[in-house]
Amino acid sequence: MRRNQHTDDPDFFGLARDYLHTYLPTVAHCSPKTIQAYRISLECVLDYLTDHEHIERGAVTFDHFDRNHLKGWLAWMTAERGYAPATIALRLSSIKAFLGYCSGEDITLVTLAQKATTLRTPAVPKKPIAYLTEPETRAILAAFNGATTKSRRNRMLLILLYDTAARVGELTDLTLHDLTLSEPGHVRLTGKRNKTRTVPLTPHAIEHLHVYLNEFHPNMATQPATRPLFYSQHHGQPTHLSADTVAAVLKQAARIARAECPSVPEHVHCHLLRKTKAMDLYQQGIPLPIIARLLGHEDVTTTSAFYAFATIDMMREAVNAATPAINSPPTQPLTEAQLQTLYSLR
Repeated sequence: MRRNQHTDDPDFFGLARDYLHTYLPTVAHCSPKTIQAYRISLECVLDYLTDHEHIERGAVTFDHFDRNHLKGWLAWMTAERGYAPATIALRLSSIKAFLGYCSGEDITLVTLAQKATTLRTPAVPKKPIAYLTEPETRAILAAFNGATTKSRRNRMLLILLYDTAARVGELTDLTLHDLTLSEPGHVRLTGKRNKTRTVPLTPHAIEHLHVYLNEFHPNMATQPATRPLFYSQHHGQPTHLSADTVAAVLKQAARIARAECPSVPEHVHCHLLRKTKAMDLYQQGIPLPIIARLLGHEDVTTTSAFYAFATIDMMREAVNAATPAINSPPTQPLTEAQLQTLYSLR
């Protein structure tokens, strides 16, 4: 229990440091990117308190995280910062999580945390999920012609990124030990909080992987299991590719693909390829719980939030399938008796 040595009140800055530097990385196993999001949210509240409430930063306590102050902060983010509803919802969710942690560390903060949970943000407008069409996906995956060593590596990288719907960090962390090409072929991905999941590989991907391994990992049986699957040479040693490198590879592929398929979006990113694979599975009728497992979502509601939107084509097919055959309209006007039959309950 952290207490201010002068006032004996809960130590806000001490608990905040423990939360960001100890709890999130070592207990919750959050990624640096996630921890940064929590840090930004806390800094956002501090900015509000110092800029709008004119409270000195060093004087901030948990008293300034009561419901009234937080309501003012929410209004300030909209009026002064112009944040989008989704950003405001993310900031508030982070603060609720922080206060929940603090209430577990200091029982006197339980009521404060409970009151914060009653705060609501404006509804976030739901947008149809963005994903690539089949021609766009094919054009991107075929962008590299394999004429050079790097081109062949990049082609394999993109095929596996799409085939497994992996997060970019999961792909760059892959080692030879994570691959199993014998039946049934699969790859082991290590996702958030170091949780692993097994994702099956398609015969098409396995075929490409055999060719790739023969070139980039000859005598694989003699190679260390920790050898990166996708690598660049650094001082003569294979090192894992960075997420930025993969993003640049995909950007280059999209640029090349645009010549073949002009509809390829200008801003193609790794997560778009992941969403595309998930939507392709969804359109094939794969149940959401299975898609959730493939994506590494701990809660199927996370998947549902993304893929709750049926495309207009999916809805049209469903309507057509559920609609019985309708006779062609008569060429002659209906008689009065026929009209009465049509528009009455007879």
